[in-house]
Amino acid sequence: MTLREQQSLFVKLVADLIQWCYEQPGWALTFSEAWRSVEEAELQAARGAGVVHSLHTERLAIDLNFFLNGVLQQSADAYRPLGEKWKSMHELARWGGDFKRVDADHFSLTWGGVS
Repeated sequence: MTLREQQSLFVKLVADLIQWCYEQPGWALTFSEAWRSVEEAELQAARGAGVVHSLHTERLAIDLNFFLNGVLQQSADAYRPLGEKWKSMHELARWGGDFKRVDADHFSLTWGGVS
């Protein structure tokens, strides 16, 4: 699969996750961050707030704000149902709640050995 094909798959999977989320009573999402420049990834990594080889730079990652009954959720436990759903949608799907440095609002597809 080419990068462009995987980017299109990613968009479809994100749309499916969003649709599924809105089928759950009291759930809502807003976008946080999708695309990130290489320069921004390097700056964030230098500050300890990200990684240099971020999948955001490949358009294969998105951060989503999750609201339950109008209240922003921030814990990995709150995001867990979304993360589990995301991982069940494709073999390449990864959720930041499983990362060593937990990033619960992060949803991505692996590419080039990067998760």
